[in-house]
Amino acid sequence: MEIAVLGPLELRAGTGEVVPIAGARLRTLLILLALDAGRNVSADRLIEGVWGEAPPAAAPNALQALVSRLRRAAPDLRIEATPTGYRLAIDPAKVDVHRFQRSEPGDALKLWRGDPEFPEVAAAEAVRLHQLHFSAQKAWLATELTHRDVTPDLEALVAAHPLDEPLVALLIKALRRNGSPGRALDVFERARRRLADQLGADPSAELAQLHLELLREQPAPQRGNLPAELSSFVGREADVRAVRALIGTHRLVTLTGPGGSGKTRLSVEVGARLPGGVWRAELAPVRDAAEIPQAILTALDLREQVLLGVQRDPLERLRDAVAGRELLLILDNCEHLIEAAAEVADLLLRAAPGLRLLATSREPLGIPGEGLYPVEPLALPPADADTAAAAGFPAVRLLLDRATSFTLTDANVAPVVRICRALDGMPLAIELAAARLRTLPAAVLADRLADRFRLLTGGNRTALPRHQTLRAVVDWSWDLLSEAERRLWRRLAAFPGGADIAAVEQVCEADLDLLGALVDKSLLVLGTDGRYRMLETIREYGLERLTEAGESEPLRRSIAAHLLALAREAEPHLRRAEQLTWMARLREEHDNLHASLRAALAAGDRVTAIALVANLGWYWWLCGHRTEGAALCTEALALDGPADRRELALAYTLAALNGVEGPMEFTQVKAFFDRAVELAEPDHDGHPGLRMVGLVAALYGTRQDDALKAAERIADDPDPWLRAVVKMMIGQVRLNFGEPAEVAERDLRAALGEFRVVGERWGIGFTLSALADLTAARGDLAQAVGWQREAIDLLKEVGIREEVPQMCAKLAHQLWLAGEPDEARRTIEEARRYALDLGIPEIMASVHHAYATIARAEGRLDEAREQVDRTAALIADSTLAPQFRAMTQSTRGLIEAAAGDFAAARAHHETALRIAVVTRDSPVIAQVLAGWADLALREGDPERAAFLLGAADSVRGSVDRTIDEAVIVAREARTALGDAGFEAAFGRGDGITMTTALAAAGLDPAAEGAHRERGEDEQ
Repeated sequence: MEIAVLGPLELRAGTGEVVPIAGARLRTLLILLALDAGRNVSADRLIEGVWGEAPPAAAPNALQALVSRLRRAAPDLRIEATPTGYRLAIDPAKVDVHRFQRSEPGDALKLWRGDPEFPEVAAAEAVRLHQLHFSAQKAWLATELTHRDVTPDLEALVAAHPLDEPLVALLIKALRRNGSPGRALDVFERARRRLADQLGADPSAELAQLHLELLREQPAPQRGNLPAELSSFVGREADVRAVRALIGTHRLVTLTGPGGSGKTRLSVEVGARLPGGVWRAELAPVRDAAEIPQAILTALDLREQVLLGVQRDPLERLRDAVAGRELLLILDNCEHLIEAAAEVADLLLRAAPGLRLLATSREPLGIPGEGLYPVEPLALPPADADTAAAAGFPAVRLLLDRATSFTLTDANVAPVVRICRALDGMPLAIELAAARLRTLPAAVLADRLADRFRLLTGGNRTALPRHQTLRAVVDWSWDLLSEAERRLWRRLAAFPGGADIAAVEQVCEADLDLLGALVDKSLLVLGTDGRYRMLETIREYGLERLTEAGESEPLRRSIAAHLLALAREAEPHLRRAEQLTWMARLREEHDNLHASLRAALAAGDRVTAIALVANLGWYWWLCGHRTEGAALCTEALALDGPADRRELALAYTLAALNGVEGPMEFTQVKAFFDRAVELAEPDHDGHPGLRMVGLVAALYGTRQDDALKAAERIADDPDPWLRAVVKMMIGQVRLNFGEPAEVAERDLRAALGEFRVVGERWGIGFTLSALADLTAARGDLAQAVGWQREAIDLLKEVGIREEVPQMCAKLAHQLWLAGEPDEARRTIEEARRYALDLGIPEIMASVHHAYATIARAEGRLDEAREQVDRTAALIADSTLAPQFRAMTQSTRGLIEAAAGDFAAARAHHETALRIAVVTRDSPVIAQVLAGWADLALREGDPERAAFLLGAADSVRGSVDRTIDEAVIVAREARTALGDAGFEAAFGRGDGITMTTALAAAGLDPAAEGAHRERGEDEQ
């Protein structure tokens, strides 16, 4: 076996397959043993590493138990006991950390997978390894320096370690080697300032010598007028290479992009790296198109001598001046004189075969043969990037480079990332933000970027006026547009999720030519999905202009009408075979739909808000937006004013449905269902949700008779989806109230058949999962596993996230029962990942409970106790599903009984049964009674154990072979009593019901009333 600790812990078998090591304590133990592979590790060090400052009372015994668990989890590992501790008997070469320390830099770096998950006791070792990793990076880059361009790698490292002088020296050497001595000098100067400001020190002798050599070197002679830049060039190396290649194949290349994207700086950098003469003509100050030729002549330093009083036309002079020359001419900032600039460029290219033009403009020149290069925003880090990862992204590197005496740390990395992302990675905006970091903390700046145009005003005083503030940059683009183009800009700004052509034409009342004009002017981006989007800064500016124009409210209503039409059209299709297509359409408009709904809420427009939530509620439920959906429904319902009665009833229905797993209290869910029943009117042509709301309300009132009557009323509904839902619900009702499993299964199979005909994936998946549970209970685990897997795949296909972790947890238990423990562990780990992503406590608790159930059954009691404690903590304040609290307490009782603490086990079982009886859920009550039977057998009373098992089956109405403690207790009780004795005792349990379960367990039923009141309050 091999062990990898340089990153998340991995234990790999000889086949390369990862062996799961579950539980933080178990992983810590293995890490500590692996760090000293082949050597003794004292028990004190292991105890301190595993439990920290709070070791258990019998710490050596607990450690011994933990070692035993590790041996069971990884049987191929040899863990030997020593007089003072334990030793992992493995060749150190099988542990990556030991190979890492002996490897050459290049090989060592391949072993490093991320931050090691070492415990506090090994913190010093973690620091040492990080230092070795950093040294290996420097050594490797020093070697690679002679073979390839390592400048981007070194810039990222310097951003993370700005005071490391050998690293700075490497970066200077790389820039020097690439022909960028100016940038190398800038790197030295910034390092010198940082050393002085933060350490009060001068540069090292090596840095000082490099600086001197750079100053003495003479740059290669080059004719031209390119400016010497005063700041470093960050994050655009790939762009430089791409543009140079494009110039090699096109005589005219135009760099396009919105204002502030870095077109001018990129053009100068490209020109500086090309051989021959490179001249730049700045056209921004030119206001008259006729003055363009003279501006270019001035840039080329061509002064005319007037002969005999005759002054030649500047365009003719310019044409003749370049006709026989080979040079690169940069025409910078052409957008405000685009047609005239295009005419001059076309004439010059035809007259001078040796001429190449590099233009910068917010739109193409539109000349045949023009090569276009869109200058994209700088690459952005993910929202959750840590310090090391963020420092490698160009947007962050630019911010750090321009922010004097600002260093990226773990404390400020989150707001720094927020700043760069909020500014879309636009270089000018980032530079303006960097200037603000001199006077504002990063967190404050990040919070205030909603007012970016007022905040970002501290630009370079020597820059063009339109580059000194963020507003001036965007004002320049606005001023160059026609009124029709401005109208489209400000209207499209109201679509935070972008817009498709239909929205542009119907809501913005614009044609395709107008739309194309904004794309050409770099104000819109056409995505691969066919949607038109704006950078956030451009959109914020458009919203300001929309308010100034007095169009905000009319446009809000127009957008709402457009989106509501889509939602109404999509809604019925979400319950049919074509649901994936329509869900995709709604997902495309998700941001716009939510923005429109929030705008309606802010405006107090109850009619629109109710209509939107009524038509989006089922989409939210299917797509995993239940918490947000429930909150939005509740906000809409709280508004004053009129609303369509049917849509209002549907809004209450969907608010409650989404609120079941969202932010609502149980009592509010029930009240919303009841209110929906009051508002709903019988209508076979209306929404099926309103015809089934009576059934759902009865179910939440735990009234079986009412639920069955409500089901009968809609059993023959013309809507096949509703018929299927009713059959599925009734099957569940029968199971919950202890009817025979065969009866419930008939309903579920009938529901499955109807769902398959309709083609609705949620219904198929949910019903399959219920049938899988029934099949597993009969003992057909192979069929159960197959159905459960199909159910999970269907829900994933739809995008339903909330049910997947719980279904995966059930599948894991069924796999474990089927004798596939490895597959069970992989499945439960998948459930954990899904639950973590959702962040819903009750769902995460269900995964921990599944871990605890399997760990207890395998005898890993410490792990089981740890997992069930996490379960209980997560649901401690939950008002949902009291059945789950009952099961958690029952599992606690089973764990303590197995550990020999019968008094604690009895207390947990009593709490579990009293909660379960209040829920009126027969399968849960039966499961808790099986736990009581386990305790009875352990206390030496097999006859009582058999009786309680009989009571469990009587309450449930059928046998459940997935409750492994019941199977084990039955086997051992039969052995102790004999067949006749067991059957007699088991038979006495027949006739026990939900209402007599407490007495069957020997508990005082009189206490149930008070507990019922407490339980109902909890619900």
